[in-house]
Order: sequence, then structure tokens, then C-alpha cells
Amino acid sequence: MVIVMFFYRFPAVKGFQAHREYYIAMVPIGLLDRLFPSEEEIVAPEYRAQRKLNTTRIPAIRDYILNNRDTYVFSALSASIDGEYHFTQNIDNVSTGVLEVSMNASFLINDGQHRKAALMEAIKEDKTLKDETISVVFFSDQGLARSQQMFTDLNKHAVKTSNSISELYDSRDQLAVLTREVVSQVPFLNKYTDKEKDNLGKFSSKLLTLNSLYSANKRVVRHVKSENYDKFEGFLIHYWNTVSENIIEWSDLEKQILSKKELRENYIITQSVVFQAFGRLGNHFLTTDSPLDSLENLRRIDWQRSNKEWYLRAIGKNGRIVVNESAVILTCNLIKMKLGICLTEQEKEKEFELEEGI
Repeated sequence: MVIVMFFYRFPAVKGFQAHREYYIAMVPIGLLDRLFPSEEEIVAPEYRAQRKLNTTRIPAIRDYILNNRDTYVFSALSASIDGEYHFTQNIDNVSTGVLEVSMNASFLINDGQHRKAALMEAIKEDKTLKDETISVVFFSDQGLARSQQMFTDLNKHAVKTSNSISELYDSRDQLAVLTREVVSQVPFLNKYTDKEKDNLGKFSSKLLTLNSLYSANKRVVRHVKSENYDKFEGFLIHYWNTVSENIIEWSDLEKQILSKKELRENYIITQSVVFQAFGRLGNHFLTTDSPLDSLENLRRIDWQRSNKEWYLRAIGKNGRIVVNESAVILTCNLIKMKLGICLTEQEKEKEFELEEGI
């Protein structure tokens, strides 16, 4: 009896890592489901070479693909081949050629299972994706222990980008684009906004993060549809300029009357909870179309941490700054009262809860 072997054939490049060969191949997206079938069987973690698929992550990745069909970008998948394969090199370049893998071989994704699953979901809505390709880095399977170690090595040292750097580079997020423009047009924010980090060090030369301002702007325009964000660029620039011009401590910093260290340690005016409160306050001016004249009264507010008015609003029982929704509302309430702005029914309810100690 003659046994006929059938092979998958992929254009590939051969490389070496840790004295082992590996191959980078271009694989049609429509073929991924056949190469890497979904694992429905429940297997104990110690017998798996990959974490369990988190299905809640799939819709967001799928929508990213479908909403950005002309610009989406995916990094390579990494996989192990358990079975026969052969690399036929080109005559003129020994590093390039064709990778032939037996159709009887098994493939295991070491990295990229969520990307693969999202692509399969996206294909259900856009069949043309089947004809596109994704790069796959193929390694030779060397058993469960090696596959588990590969998964660990590929994921252990991955560093998630900060929200600030994402918002700095993201051109699809219209609020991120708008926030960058606000920063560039408001001198104080431009000088003291860290555009890369989400958390500032004790001796940082900056006073706030791009992510903090982005979150504050999200509060300002929370009732606005994203496609209309650009209509409020002028308002946001005017609003943040007016705020910055009426914070005495910020002016004192510019005049070198206060140092950044003193500002951080003795005042709450650079804390995220206050910026979020300003975001909430900005929404009041935006939705009521009220003039910004009352913001001049920000000059009369005592922003010192020692001011007991901030207790149980921006400062908790332990004396630490509080950053949660209740703190944002209560901090904004006090600012609004100092500016002579009436509270909403929801805000009055929060004040009642504060007084009753609820």
C-alpha cells in the first residue's frame, strides 16, 4: 500500500534562536481555524500549554478589526508544530523558501489565541478577511513542558503601554485627539502634563498625566456623541485656560513662589480627584451654556490639604487622597458651592449622605 502524504505549504523565512530553527510564514487568515481548532475540552491548567480563552476579550478585538478594515494591525502569532515538516530553501537565498507541514501534524498556539479567535469572529461578518494573511512564527514542538515555558517567556516580560502613551499616539480616538489639542493650546497644561506615564514619581517635573486630563475631558463631554467632539474643542481650550488662570497656587508655581514639591505635599490642586471634579464642573458649563465668569472665584478657594472642608470629600478618614466617583462628586459640589452654582438633585443627595454619615 502506498501512503500519500499531504502538506500545507507556506512561503517562509528561516531563522535561529537559542540554537534552534524557527520559521516565519504567511498564513491565510481563512486557514487559521483549520490549523488551530478551538479546544472545547476542559483540561486542568497544569496539562495545558496555554491559558484558558477569555471570551469576554474577543468582541473588542473583533470590533477593532471590523471598524478599521483599512488600517488594522496585528502582530504575529506564535505556534508549535507537532508532526512532520520540511523547509525547502530557495537557491538564491537559503533563509527564504517554502515550509511544508504535514496535514497530519498538530499545531499549538503559544501566543495569540485571542487574536486568532477574534479574527474568526470577524470573518463571520466580513468574508473577505479570509483572503488576507497573518504572519505566524512556527517552532518545533518539544513537549508540554517546553510549550508551557514558551508561553511564559512570551508573556512574562510583556509590558502594557500606559494609558497616557496610548492616548498620545491614538488617532482613532477623537477624545484623545481633542485632549492632545487642549494640552497644546493651554500653556500650563502643556508645560506640566506628562504625556507618557499614568503615575507620577515623587520628584517628577510634571504635575498631571495625559490620562488624567483625558478622563476629565470625558466627564466634560459625557453627553456628547463622539462624532461631535471636535465641535467643542474651542470650549475645552477656553475652559481649561480659564481654570488654570484662576488657580492662585499654579500662578505661584510659575512665579517660583511655590515649588512643585510644596504644591504636591501641601495642596490638593494637582490631585486626580480635583481634575475629575473640574471635568464634572466643565460639563455643567457645557450643558447649561453658562458663562465662565464665575470661575474667577476659584481664586478664593483654599486648596490646602489642611483645609477641613476637603475632609471626607477629597480626603478620606485616613488622611489620604480619595479617588472614586463619590469623592469626585463631593469635591465638585464644594467647588460649585464656592462658585455660587446651584447643585443638582443628585448632588444635593450626596451632600445629605455626607451630613448623615451614610
